[in-house]
Amino acid sequence: MAFVASRTAKVVTPAAQGERFEPAVGFLITGVMAAGKSTVAELLAQRFQRGVHLRGDVFRKMIVRGRDPIAPELGDEALRQLDLRQRIAASVANDYWRDDFTVVLQDIYVGSSLPNVVGRLEISPLYVIVLNPRPDVVAARERLREKSGYGDWDVEALCTTFEEETPRVGLWLDTSDLSADETVEEILRRRLDARVR
Repeated sequence: MAFVASRTAKVVTPAAQGERFEPAVGFLITGVMAAGKSTVAELLAQRFQRGVHLRGDVFRKMIVRGRDPIAPELGDEALRQLDLRQRIAASVANDYWRDDFTVVLQDIYVGSSLPNVVGRLEISPLYVIVLNPRPDVVAARERLREKSGYGDWDVEALCTTFEEETPRVGLWLDTSDLSADETVEEILRRRLDARVR
């Protein structure tokens, strides 16, 4: 019975008591597979007293039956699930931000997905960073990764599609010659270039 009682007890958080931490902000990091999004987002989130690294792809992985694969040609159901994943990620990011956490949301937002997700985020200030290494660097990084993201995808074709179809929102950063730590430093140094609101 004590377990049930403890779960229903109201927890008073420092934010609920009116204590503010450093002003919570939001970062959206995107790019193609193997661009360095996960590593950079994790390092960036750790720079803040209250930081959250939110991986948008986790919401796709939660679908255990009926998940449509993300492939070069997306069917209607895959597109619907992709939109669902993006809506959920934005909602969760907004909730963390409202509770005084700086949020670093990262996922692949190609084409109109990028402005759509930005539009769903209530976070302000919001910084958008597109990690944009050269295709040969992406291919080399992909070969070194434990997981393989490309499968049926062609690295050069995806990089070209991403660059041609994605609106120039925020800071597009060529990270070809930067380490993950150097990329975080560059993001923080050039954050005003990345600010969208």
